[in-house]
Amino acid sequence: MNGVELRDGVVAVVKADCPTCRLVAPLLSTLDVEVVSEDADAGLATSYRLGVEAVPTLVRLKAGEEVERLVGWDRAAWRSFTGVADLGDDLPQYRPGCGSRTQDPGVAEELAVRFGGSQLRARRVELGALEDEAEAIFDRGWTDGLPVVPPTESRVLRMLEGTTRAPDEVVGVVPPDLVHCTVEKVAINAVMAGCRPEYLPVVLAAVEACCTSEFNGHGLLATTYFSGPVVIVNGPVRRAIGMNSGVNALGQGTRANLAVGRALQLVIRNVGGGRPGGVDRATLGNPGKIAFCFAEDEEGSPFEPLSVSRGAPAGASAVTLFAGAGVQPVVDQLSRDPESLARTLAVCLRTVAHPKLVIAFDALIVISPEHGRVFRQAGWDRARLLDELTALLQLPGSELVRGAGGIAEGVPGHLAGTTLPKFRPGGLLVTHAGGRAGLFSAIVAGWASGETGSQPVTREVGT
Repeated sequence: MNGVELRDGVVAVVKADCPTCRLVAPLLSTLDVEVVSEDADAGLATSYRLGVEAVPTLVRLKAGEEVERLVGWDRAAWRSFTGVADLGDDLPQYRPGCGSRTQDPGVAEELAVRFGGSQLRARRVELGALEDEAEAIFDRGWTDGLPVVPPTESRVLRMLEGTTRAPDEVVGVVPPDLVHCTVEKVAINAVMAGCRPEYLPVVLAAVEACCTSEFNGHGLLATTYFSGPVVIVNGPVRRAIGMNSGVNALGQGTRANLAVGRALQLVIRNVGGGRPGGVDRATLGNPGKIAFCFAEDEEGSPFEPLSVSRGAPAGASAVTLFAGAGVQPVVDQLSRDPESLARTLAVCLRTVAHPKLVIAFDALIVISPEHGRVFRQAGWDRARLLDELTALLQLPGSELVRGAGGIAEGVPGHLAGTTLPKFRPGGLLVTHAGGRAGLFSAIVAGWASGETGSQPVTREVGT
């Protein structure tokens, strides 16, 4: 079984560099036990089969099944286990054992591949002896244009340790090809993206959100617009996996931010078939379509967490997906009252997509700490800021109609006598992130809004 067969009786698993194993070695030579050293290759097969985590370990087998186990050296326990009343009179009463070699980094996954019988269902791709792994992956079209980590079986097994979910559980149906995507498939792409196992639950939540009809991932891919999924992470998982919500939060340099965002995009590409030039028809795209993921700075925020404002329980880890394009800077270094700063945000928001186009596009506002301080000191919460922006962005139709200002773009002429909102109800999201120096904030323009396009989706992060 699992590469090794053991006779009934007592098996003792030891290793050469363990002081406790050396301590009890003379005793083992006097007992009717089968001694297996982990220093021999077959020793790890035995350790894997018996689930040994520390040495020395004694295991009693009957009819091929374990009936009793003892770990480390404890004189009284060994005497009871062996039935030898005076065993170890000249030894200390107690000594702890050492970690089994099966617990060394990377070893458990290799043993699972060798002896465990693979639990993975994905098709294996054999490479030639002279093939370069990175180039082979490029040639097969599995990358986003940058090198990826080869998803070997041992790496995928290690990634799957990051979740309690079964490898064959379906996470969602990934557009555009509407392929059923399992936890295993997500794990494969998470490996390729450079994720650590503890990132996997966040990636799974992002994939689930992306596969909803509300987010409309198929439409987002097929549009000629700039946008792609933007992932905003809330809750304890931000700190647990080392996400960045501070300096350069929207940029490079943080593994968790980039790997999580990239893993989602690779799932869309490799599982769903969403490749540029195929269903992905973006005229220009934006660099965020490689990876756009950041954590909200909840601790310094004047607002409640974005996820809580969207219905997630307080204290829960969650991801929010927003269909966003590139980052538009907002510079205001002089406003010291919230009314003035809100007006700055409003005039910048008016330019989303086009100053004369209204209702059709959502937007995500990222308030930096220095701007956030202005709102916090004035006692403004998210609702107050949104109410103020909504009022400031009620626009006269006479300025928006086609031809106004000598610009052909705009709304139909019959709306000239109306007042129109720049954004639909719920079309503005406000979050908080960034470094603590710099009176700058940012706007991430959205794609077509609401039921005709994409709606933001929030999902809790599971285990």
